[in-house]
Amino acid sequence: MKKIDVIMAGLLIIGGLNWGLVGSLNIDLVATLFGSTIVSSAVYVLVGASAIYQILQWRSIHRRWMPVSNQTS
Repeated sequence: MKKIDVIMAGLLIIGGLNWGLVGSLNIDLVATLFGSTIVSSAVYVLVGASAIYQILQWRSIHRRWMPVSNQTS
C-alpha cells in the first residue's frame, strides 16, 4: 500500500504546483503541456481522485508510515 500512497502524494504535489502557478502567474502547466485534450482532463481527474483517497485514508496512511516504536497499543 505504500506504493499507492507515494503515487497519490505525487499527484497531489503536481496538482498543488499547478494551482500555485495558476494563482500566481496565471499559467496552467497541465493545459500548456497537454493542451485541452482528454489527457489533461485525465490528469485533473487523477489529482482529484488522489485528494479524495488521501482524505478517506488519512488515518490508515498515518499508521502505515508511522514507525513501530511510536505506535501506541
